[in-house]
Amino acid sequence: MAERYSSFQRGGRRWLWQRITAAFLVVVLAFHFFLLHFVHHADEVTFAMSQGRMQELTYFSLMILFLLTATFHGVNGVYNALVNQGISGTKKTAAKLVLGVASAVLIVQGVRTALAWAGGVPL
Repeated sequence: MAERYSSFQRGGRRWLWQRITAAFLVVVLAFHFFLLHFVHHADEVTFAMSQGRMQELTYFSLMILFLLTATFHGVNGVYNALVNQGISGTKKTAAKLVLGVASAVLIVQGVRTALAWAGGVPL
């Protein structure tokens, strides 16, 4: 019988957070799909409409939370996939460093973009 292997440590929280963020992402993506494909059709969406939504604190906060959640989920998934493939030692440390820097850049740029789109600081 095949041996089960996982890079997640027993009792670790990263496994749990990976599942929680996946569930959150499914809900937010369903909301996005419903809002932008059923309520408003793609040809009706304008920059001004999107900017208006970003100026609402609730929507702005949801998008920031979405950015943080998606970044964690994606980076954690890639890191664990690399560990599952057998990466170790210096390569594992380098992967952790590169993924950490990429996460920071993505989050900083995402927040800057959201703030610009909202016209500065949201209401």
